[in-house]
Amino acid sequence: MAKKEQGTVASLSEDSNEKELEKAEKIYQQQEIDNTPVSGDYTASSIDVLEGLEAVRMRPGMYIGTTGPKGLHHLVWEIIDNSVDEALAGHCTVIDVRVNEDQSCTVQDNGRGIPTDIVAKTGKSAIETVFTVLHAGGKFGGGGYKVSGGLHGVGASVVNALSERLEVEVCRDGRVHKQVYLRGNAEGDLQTLGETTQRGTKVTFWPDDQIFHDINEDDERLKIIFEWDTLATRLREMAFLNKGLKIVLTDMRANKVEGLDKSETYHYEGGIASYVEYLNDTRDTLHKPPIYFEQRANDVTVECSLQWTTQYSESIYSFVNNINTHDGGTHETGFRNALTRIVNDYAKKTNFLKDSDDKFTGEDIREGLTAIISVKVPDPQFEGQTKQRLGNREVQGIVQNIAAERISDWLELNPKPAKEILTKILNSKQAREAALKAKSLVRRQSALSGGGLPGKLADCSDKDPEKCEIYLVEGDSAGGSAKQGRNRMFQAILPLRGKILNVERVQPSRIYDNAEVQAMIQALGLVVSEENEEGGKTTGLLRPNAQNLDLTKLRYHKIIIMTDADVDGSHIRTLLLTFFFRYARPVVEKGYVYIAQPPLFKVTKGKRVEYCYNEHKLEAVLAEMGDKVDIQRFKGLGEMMPEQLWQTTMNPETRTLKRVNVDDTSEADHTFDLLMGEAVGPRREFIEQNAHKVGNLDV
Repeated sequence: MAKKEQGTVASLSEDSNEKELEKAEKIYQQQEIDNTPVSGDYTASSIDVLEGLEAVRMRPGMYIGTTGPKGLHHLVWEIIDNSVDEALAGHCTVIDVRVNEDQSCTVQDNGRGIPTDIVAKTGKSAIETVFTVLHAGGKFGGGGYKVSGGLHGVGASVVNALSERLEVEVCRDGRVHKQVYLRGNAEGDLQTLGETTQRGTKVTFWPDDQIFHDINEDDERLKIIFEWDTLATRLREMAFLNKGLKIVLTDMRANKVEGLDKSETYHYEGGIASYVEYLNDTRDTLHKPPIYFEQRANDVTVECSLQWTTQYSESIYSFVNNINTHDGGTHETGFRNALTRIVNDYAKKTNFLKDSDDKFTGEDIREGLTAIISVKVPDPQFEGQTKQRLGNREVQGIVQNIAAERISDWLELNPKPAKEILTKILNSKQAREAALKAKSLVRRQSALSGGGLPGKLADCSDKDPEKCEIYLVEGDSAGGSAKQGRNRMFQAILPLRGKILNVERVQPSRIYDNAEVQAMIQALGLVVSEENEEGGKTTGLLRPNAQNLDLTKLRYHKIIIMTDADVDGSHIRTLLLTFFFRYARPVVEKGYVYIAQPPLFKVTKGKRVEYCYNEHKLEAVLAEMGDKVDIQRFKGLGEMMPEQLWQTTMNPETRTLKRVNVDDTSEADHTFDLLMGEAVGPRREFIEQNAHKVGNLDV
């Protein structure tokens, strides 16, 4: 979310009615016109051949996704991944990451160091080849790496191509070597600086300002910088996933950026077991320590850690060669299958379940479970370019067999905590059955009232979800203004009365008792689709963190949260985001959730009226307008006339929206639990640590 509101939970990207997309489209169209030969002929002379790293600089989005903040940090991940691969190969124990005063970044490891001899195919040194040739590296079967997260050989060269300057120093075979590159091109040959007893690779790069920039609310181009929280979250995760690896993060921008003069070390001998403990540090656990096992079979290393809590949501994260597989895959399927079978077998064996009882479902068993599955696979096959789902079929059987054996052993050797776990699972089963009854009652009541949509929904006339948007509005007063001011063709309004249920603290069955949550579920079309025993589809229950939401039933592709600009409005917005993250996460991940940005001030001088969305804009307007100016501070949406609300907040031509994105699911999971969960102590500590960041508290 926005840095001032939600820390690392998610990011908000400007929509501004897609102004930037429109600008980009116009520029692209103009380029197409400018590049068209005058004669209109399409000949061999029309074909351009991009040499070296030109293609990367021309189309950076193809290689790093974006030239905004996410793309900037992607450069760091590419260099760090190379160092981590050295650790996976058993040659690196320490990685030092520094953000320097001049906004450059240095990554240094104590691995073997990039080779310095000549590569026959390129006629260049191995160092220059790695940094200037795409798809060049030691990860294509040459024996340099048995397991690697970087498989395409484009990382170092892409970073070089998108940097104004890059320096690489290698300590290898008793000598120090150095080479400098300017926007991807080597500035001279590889130099030998002297002798050394150290080893490893040190890369310092200056991201190119011509490539990386951001746009503020006033359409001003801004230089983007490395963010401590983003770096810290990723490096902490890498240290968890690589047991014993020490990663040091240091920010050298003392007195350059307020509050960023610090250093942290991430080093976890417990590996992913420590990761589970970190994720559960604000939760009540049913057993300590977490279950942990590591085992190797057929060149595949399987590492798992799991721990049950009193929570109602499941938190399962899977990795392949340190790559976060957000969409799971064969390794996660093997783990889930083993867990369901072994727990049911143990429940029957101990007479916790009778022969006549229905089995526990996988969702019953995983309620409140936090688990990490990390596998190291020599030749991983990913489905899609995003590497978010593992496709190796042999891995499923390996993980399933190992997990079944080791979890079964733990249950047999730990009967007391095993009984507590089974009791928790039984409660989950009973709550699921109660939720089914509650849902059936809600559906019957909806049918009796004349339909499946809530009565207070002011729907739009267009029925194409891609064209439709819905405003979730705080209160009936603002809802009334929004209904009068909207465009009825494509804008729907759903007023919400008061603060909705905090779903982080209640059993899933409770959401079917809450009128406001039910109104949202029905209005949005949040439907879970499950397979039945006959292989067909049936409607299931909304449950925390479930991924089987049927997005084809979603009625709007823009879900816009519009609340007052005060403390209550912020709380309501957070409650709504908690609901979407826990119960409708695919909707967030698809980019369908937005936050409206109503103005804070109306400035009037004579017939001139200016709306200001922040205090920075207000200061600029006041400086321009001068004296006897009338300033109106909007505290609630209900204070705005329908025409004002339309023009400032709802008109696609003039409004600003912020799209909600999940950058790091595990960190978001941890933060939502910290801010919205039952534990008071950790939340108080968080507030005390971050209170100094609050510049303006409107109560």
